[in-house]
Amino acid sequence: MTVNHGFHATMTARPGRGDELIDLLLGAPSHPDCVVFLVSRSAGNPDSVSVTEGWTSEQAHRTFFATAPAQALVARLQPLLADEPRYADQVPVGGKATF
Repeated sequence: MTVNHGFHATMTARPGRGDELIDLLLGAPSHPDCVVFLVSRSAGNPDSVSVTEGWTSEQAHRTFFATAPAQALVARLQPLLADEPRYADQVPVGGKATF
């Protein structure tokens, strides 16, 4: 599948709640049009968590986030966050990930 739309979000959990945030994100519902989903944390601040996503299209991304499971995830994230997430749209150009 080709990735045509992506974004990167950085979230800061309330103090000491970074692990909860990561667990919630790693349990997020999957979608076949989401071909990259990478969760990471800052080495210097365990409450700073980033998500990088790659989607087949911007429309697929929008459609998914309008679903009840995605909205439920967002609602569960809110109480864990110390402030508003920072988002950056991206156009993926390549790379790899191996775990």
